[in-house]
Amino acid sequence: MIRELDRPLPEHRTPAEQVIRDLVSDVKRGLVASAGPRYFGFVVGGATPASLMADWLTSAWDQNAQVYATSPAAAAAEVIAARWIVELLGLPVHSSVGFVTGCQMANFTALASGRNAVLERAGWDVDSRGLFGAEPITVFMSECGHATVRSALHMMGVGSAQIREIPSDAQGRMQLSALEAEIRRASGQPMILSVQAGNVNSGAFEPIEAVADLVREENAWLHVDGAFGLWAAVSPELNGHLKGMERADSWAADAHKWLNVPYDSGIVIVKNPVQHRSLKTSRCAYAGEESEGRRDGSSWAPENSRRARAFVVYAVLRELGRAGVQDIVERCCMLARCFARGVTQIPGAQVLNDVVLNQVLVRLGSTTANGADALHRAVAARLQAEGRCWLGTTTWRGHSALRVSICNWMTTEDDIALVLESLACAIRETTDGSACRDG
Repeated sequence: MIRELDRPLPEHRTPAEQVIRDLVSDVKRGLVASAGPRYFGFVVGGATPASLMADWLTSAWDQNAQVYATSPAAAAAEVIAARWIVELLGLPVHSSVGFVTGCQMANFTALASGRNAVLERAGWDVDSRGLFGAEPITVFMSECGHATVRSALHMMGVGSAQIREIPSDAQGRMQLSALEAEIRRASGQPMILSVQAGNVNSGAFEPIEAVADLVREENAWLHVDGAFGLWAAVSPELNGHLKGMERADSWAADAHKWLNVPYDSGIVIVKNPVQHRSLKTSRCAYAGEESEGRRDGSSWAPENSRRARAFVVYAVLRELGRAGVQDIVERCCMLARCFARGVTQIPGAQVLNDVVLNQVLVRLGSTTANGADALHRAVAARLQAEGRCWLGTTTWRGHSALRVSICNWMTTEDDIALVLESLACAIRETTDGSACRDG
């Protein structure tokens, strides 16, 4: 791709039509069909018609969602989209919402707000005194927690020595007995707990209500990392996994996963708006005065100048409604179970996780066989090169596995059947060299 794109820096203008024709030609071999119904790598949604068109409009309008004065329309869209999200997820009605790039920045915003809150309760004002000399914060998370949580903690000044990674069970959930023992040892200190709503490999949920009970008497902040799993709240079939989530202090989710909007679109929600606002306490002199009823979007997110993401979220929620979001979530989970059943019919393949959401982990052959890691990489590479579907690999409990994430509103049972066929063929072709299709 670099060779295709590599040209000397132009000294003069190039006609826009030529630039675009060349760009399309130069990058086409390197594009991944991640918006398609058979892309099962990472956890990537597609783009519904309304969300895609609203995204085009967002670019054409080119609004800066920094403050009310830079775009009253963007501010209004944030107000309504925020209210709808809180209502859809069943969270406390006065919770505040910020529109960010993705769950990395949603986790950062929420955890930084939590840092400020627990230190304030310990008698330390971060805004005036910074972190130098503050009482250390102890952070608890699963050893299988997402890397974005660790990255967020490091960015906000929490070192590895302050992070207690709790041993996990076979599904990647924190072991409550181990967590309880660690909380008891740290009792009385400022603490933050980050729990998973949808493990990125297994899809498993940590018991939010039980964790909330453990820290009820502590100076603690409870955060839910729910990039895709938080949307299970819309489903009567699945919302039991999130029991007690309203007791948390903050939540993080991605719209570009199960809401199926184009990248980039993340959401941070904080129960106490005052604590949420503690992240941003400085204001540009030219931004004008903030007043009641005029939302400044940058007050709730790390960035100042930024894309007006709420137009797209507003559009997709109008397009789908509560029933449409529920249908996408439940259908993807049903299709994941369908895929898991089909995998059991493929010789030498096994499902490693309890399929409670939209994630399926597939192990090929014995977990102790020599060359097993290379086998998984080779099968994934063959599938990717074939182009009918896209699967990736991961490491689970110390062993390689294929990782399947079903998150696209367009995926059907026919897609599942096609992917299972391709997987079975790729395994046979990789292991014994026998071709299972012509051409």
